[in-house]
Formats: sequence, C-alpha cells, structure tokens
Amino acid sequence: MLRVVVGHSDDPDSESAIAEVLQQCQADLKGAMPQAGILFAAIDFDYPFILDTINKTFPEVQLIGGTTDGEISSVLEFQQDSLTLMLFCSDTVEIAAGVGRNVSQAPAQAAQAAIAQAQQQLTTPPKLCLTVPEGLHVNQSQILRYLKQTLKDSPIPIVGGFAGDQYQFKATYQFYNAEILQDSVPVLLFGGNLLFSHGVVSGWQPLGQPSRVTKVGHNVVYEIDGQSALSYYRQYLGGLDPAGEYPLAVFERDSEHFYLRAPLAHNVDEGSVTFFGEVPDQSIVQITTANRDEVVAAAQTSIAQALERYPGKTPSAAVFFSCAGRRWLLGTRTAEEYQQIREQLPANIPACGFYAYGEIAPLQPCSETQLHNETFVSCLFGTAD
Repeated sequence: MLRVVVGHSDDPDSESAIAEVLQQCQADLKGAMPQAGILFAAIDFDYPFILDTINKTFPEVQLIGGTTDGEISSVLEFQQDSLTLMLFCSDTVEIAAGVGRNVSQAPAQAAQAAIAQAQQQLTTPPKLCLTVPEGLHVNQSQILRYLKQTLKDSPIPIVGGFAGDQYQFKATYQFYNAEILQDSVPVLLFGGNLLFSHGVVSGWQPLGQPSRVTKVGHNVVYEIDGQSALSYYRQYLGGLDPAGEYPLAVFERDSEHFYLRAPLAHNVDEGSVTFFGEVPDQSIVQITTANRDEVVAAAQTSIAQALERYPGKTPSAAVFFSCAGRRWLLGTRTAEEYQQIREQLPANIPACGFYAYGEIAPLQPCSETQLHNETFVSCLFGTAD
C-alpha cells in the first residue's frame, strides 16, 4: 500500500503557509508518519523556518525539493507564490533521499554522492529516481549524464525538474531534509513494491525537412546541414531570429521520438545558436512550431499517456514537471494545463508539481532518460496491492 497526501497554501506569510500545509497533510494522514516528501516553494519564502517546522513535525521524513517558477497541486491547482508539499507513507515501498554538492564544479562526484547516499539506505534495488537539481549556472546535460552513469549497473528511469526562481535568473535553492542548498542535486530513490508510469509531451510539431547537426560545441550549434545554424533558423522563420516559440526537435537515434531544445541566444558573427541544453553532434533535428491550444492540450496528452502505461489498477498519486518556458508562453492560460489534467485523473488522486528550468524523463518506457525543454512530464505512483 502507498498512501500519499498533499498540502498547498498560497498564503504569503511563511509561518501561516506551512501551518496550513501541514494541517492539510496531517488531516489526511490520520496519524500515520510519512517516510518521505517533496517540497516545492516559490522564491520568497523563509525556507529555514519552513524546513525546520516540517522536520520537527515529521522527524524521520526523507525530504527533497526546490524553488520554482510556479506550483501545481490537486488542492489549489496552478498557483504562483505558493508552497506545496507531497508526503509518502508505505510499508512496502522504500524511499530514501541523498544529495550531491558543488554540482557546477564536480558534477560526476555530486551525482555519485547523491545516488550512493540514497542507495545505501535501501534494502531493495531502486526502481525510480526523482530529482530537483540546481537550475542555474550549471550544465544541466552533464548533471543528467552523470546521474545516468552512476545508475548504469541497474538503469532506472529518472524523472524531475531543475529548480527555478520565478524567471529572475539570479539564484535557485534546493532542499534536502532540513538543509537549504545551492549548487546541489538532491534525489529520492524508490524501491520495493512500487508501480509507476510516465508521459512526456510538448505540443510542438516538426516543421520542414529533417536536417543534421554538422558542427556543435556542447549547447552551441554552429552548423546544420553545413550552413550556419542562424541561417538555418532564419530560412524557416522568414528571416526572423531564433526564439523560444520555435524550439529545435532533437531526434533520438534511429527513432521518430524527439526531445526539445529551446534557443537561448545567437551570435551573428559566428552564425551560431546557443540552446538550453546540449545538442549531440550529427544528431537529426528539425525546427518546431505550436500554437497555444496545442501547448495546453499537451498536458492532457501527457497524463493520458501515463494512465495508459500504468501497470496497476489505480495510481496512488501524480507528480508533474512543466517548463517555465511554457508558463511564459501561455501567460494567463497557464492554469488550463492542470484543468486539462484534472479531467483525466481518477477522482481524489493527490497530485503536485512545479514549473521548472528544464524537465527530466525518458521519452518512452524503457528508453534513455533525456533532458527536455518546454515539455510537460507526468509521473504516476502506486503499488500492486
């Protein structure tokens, strides 16, 4: 059995907000003590007070989380400037937390430390990794690459999102038990009698002919099909410069499935385009396009995928990771994402999530975990009993 509860408050006062969140959680826990939790918080809260209060209330809880660009839950749906907490209780599912520090300078060591710390607390092999890493001043692709390498002996899906700071682009914070951290990668590993599934949909569709990346340095693309990346973009956009509304589809090897890379900047002299994430050399790419209706509908398709793939009867909880770029593009329509989800979810399923600076999930079941931009990721949890 897996019991999951969610609390959510939009009170701007930290003391009142965490009191409301814990009151909601305790009412649904009915005396049970949670073993793990995920906290998503807007950028202006008093985190030391909030984490101290959570840990005094639940001294044994394995907690991770981070700051956001917006929050989602089954309690208050989409909010900004709010606080949401999901807690897990189970006698058959193991959940353990770990953290790696100094991830911008030593991503391999940070990933190894986080996984090792969590893994040594489990008595069963891990089945799923959930993470909320530092979202700024780091190489996101490297962080994910080293998490995957650390788990290579028993490859498991990794899902999550990179912490945000409400589009201020100054500093993000990560949470590990009672600690408030920066430049870190916290993880939760799930083992035991866990069932799960996920869905990954963006809403963007490829435009034009497939092309090949012919010169690249990490996240800076210099040439596509032998011409400058900037010329390639302008060719398809009628002379316009690259923009977030037109991310690049990067296709997995020998597959029709793709993940997105959103343009960050361009250099006229070099003809290069810089993206929010690495683009592999010789990868097949296409510019993509979408309207707001298609972007909103992607959230519904994402949860529909997860529900179709769920291996049990009814999931116990749902977690979502959407992109800050989607929130920026949708504006006042952002709330429609969860409204679309709500229509698909079974009644009374606790859910929470946040708007991230990059999303993490495999494109398909049993495929390699990828870094995504401008994408909606759904993850369902439950047990066989």
